[in-house]
Amino acid sequence: MLAAKEIPSDHKDLIHDVSFDFHGRRMATCSSDQTVKVWDLGEDGEWKCTSSWKTHYGSVWRVTWAHPEFGQVLATCSFDNTAAVWEEQIATETRRGTGTLRGQSFWERKAGLVDSRTSVTDVKFAPRHLNLQLATCSKDGIVRIYEAANIANLSHWTLMHEIKCKLSCSCISWNPSRNYAPMIAVGSDDANHSSGGKVQIQEYSEISRKWQKVKTLDGITEPVHDVEFAPNLGRSYHLLGIACNDVKIATLEPNTNNPNSKETQSSSKFSVNMVAQFKEHGKVWRLQWNVTGTILASSGDDGSVRLWKANYLDNWKCIAVLKGDGNPAEILGSSVPSGMMST
Repeated sequence: MLAAKEIPSDHKDLIHDVSFDFHGRRMATCSSDQTVKVWDLGEDGEWKCTSSWKTHYGSVWRVTWAHPEFGQVLATCSFDNTAAVWEEQIATETRRGTGTLRGQSFWERKAGLVDSRTSVTDVKFAPRHLNLQLATCSKDGIVRIYEAANIANLSHWTLMHEIKCKLSCSCISWNPSRNYAPMIAVGSDDANHSSGGKVQIQEYSEISRKWQKVKTLDGITEPVHDVEFAPNLGRSYHLLGIACNDVKIATLEPNTNNPNSKETQSSSKFSVNMVAQFKEHGKVWRLQWNVTGTILASSGDDGSVRLWKANYLDNWKCIAVLKGDGNPAEILGSSVPSGMMST
């Protein structure tokens, strides 16, 4: 039976983000106290803080892991208008002033990304098949995409693209599918822009070598706090989770009337269908799919994590509620696969 486990974080202020690594055995947290902490799962099933360091000069909004193929690499973003890339190193000698002994690991700042003039609100590494790329978004309405010039030297990142979204950006998500052109969903929490959709779909064209907006989800008009593409294991459409005043799940199905035309290849068009909407949380802040893209976890103002799954008729329902009081999860009419909470 799933149960919540309390982990004393020792953060001195609000925790804004929690991120698991590829294998689910490492975890990073970030906070308004300007620090990032890395946690490792021990053989006894307990999480132990193995690194803690100050990262920025403002609240740290997001932290994310690169694929382990590129080493142990983190990226963070902050209210101080910057994003940063961190790489885990092994000390070859005792490091004075840090308490790091020879043979111990520490996190070294490899690069600072300072192109934004406003708060950087989200940062995400691209899927592995797109090499080591990093996307950031900021309050100035620009999504910036960087690429590591040499994965063996993470000190040098090249700004490859600037995507002007014309809305203050709050969150981004790469589409992990290999079978489609590179795609990013961008969400906005701009309360001053009352009209128009708050979620855009940006796609990269190999023909023009530019990113372009291919869809706006006009039905999403309230502030968006998180967006998350689901892993695609054989679906003919994309699945997108959206966190706003409720949990929304949308499908984006490519229109393939003429799949051989250059226009279709360079500028995908989608049919959007809102397949689920749930108000149980109140305001929703974070989303995460499991590794197969079949179960969506959400957290919100009600102090709980809720798990959503579609049945054989593609009707989405809440299958479990996990509250932060240490009690077992409330299972609602469906079995919960073992290990799913590791995502």
